[in-house]
Amino acid sequence: MLYHILYEWLQPYYSPLNVFRYITVRTAFASLTALLLMLLLGPWLIRRLREFQIGQFVREEVPAHQPKAGTPTMGGLLILIAIVIPALLWTNLTSPFLWLALFSLVAYGAIGFADDYTKVVERRSLGLRARTKFSLQVLTAVAIAVVLLSLRDGLYSTEILFPFFKKLRPDLVIDSLMNGWYLYPVAALPFVVFITLVLVGSSNAVNLTDGLDGLAIGCVAIASAALTALTYISGHARFAGYLDLSKMPQVAELTVFCGAMTGAGLGFLWYNAHPAEIFMGDVGSLALGGALATVAVIIKQEILLFFIGGIFVIEALSVILQVASFRLRGERIFRMAPLHHHFELIGWTESKIIIRFWIAALVFALFSLSTLKLR
Repeated sequence: MLYHILYEWLQPYYSPLNVFRYITVRTAFASLTALLLMLLLGPWLIRRLREFQIGQFVREEVPAHQPKAGTPTMGGLLILIAIVIPALLWTNLTSPFLWLALFSLVAYGAIGFADDYTKVVERRSLGLRARTKFSLQVLTAVAIAVVLLSLRDGLYSTEILFPFFKKLRPDLVIDSLMNGWYLYPVAALPFVVFITLVLVGSSNAVNLTDGLDGLAIGCVAIASAALTALTYISGHARFAGYLDLSKMPQVAELTVFCGAMTGAGLGFLWYNAHPAEIFMGDVGSLALGGALATVAVIIKQEILLFFIGGIFVIEALSVILQVASFRLRGERIFRMAPLHHHFELIGWTESKIIIRFWIAALVFALFSLSTLKLR
């Protein structure tokens, strides 16, 4: 909104406002706006949640976390506000990819809100039924995939890029089956399935990581900062050509969106750092996981997302391996899953786990950026 007012309407009369045409400037303003919103509204939200007695319910098998019971949760509502408002203020609102990213953020946030609200009402650590929650996540992912397919001609490519392999770009839409409209669902099925796996997997992986004070939001801030760089490169014709990436000028506005996510993440960390004054709940973790995946899908870095969000992948894999091992062998691999609880039970302090996981997340993010040249 401010972009259109300052640049399109007022800039012809006052030339210094031309600075707002630059993505880098608007990204910086979006990050600062998000950070400022978090810092200003955080204390108010914490007080309101305490007044409404919306507190966290913890798993009984984690005794060290019992003192956290009652800490205000659903702070993810403020994260969504701190991302959506700067995105609407500082982006070109004609970008379809911006609206798709916002839809993903809000839709997955709504699923998380329903889950958190159920926990509060029923006063237990379990929220929505697993089948209901998963179905809503899949439905949202399929809707996003369908929209991307509608943008295939001219704006979006259904090819998949692989790190380290410059020429390996398989198309997940089978063009040989596109002879009739009735075959279109079959031709597009591999793409829809792949996108659904990425989005649902990412949203749940961030949700599983959200178990210690500041752990998930710190890793999200690092991942979103990496995506900020990647979206800028993908939207810049010269950089994209030099690095042999898909040239997508239309995705440049997502740089501002990712900048807002980074600022909101850092702002929430101010209150979520150990010992946490507030938790983001599923409304925050599902929304952020879905948004990260949606941006990665749009800029054609779905595979690289596994490195950008390496900590989330490891946490999710630890749960999968734990469940599989227990069902197949009757034995556990870890003392408890997700992985951060395993380290708690072997004696690591919470702050040590958090800092070391942040370091690992930063290494993963830097590695992912380095792969752009190693092709």
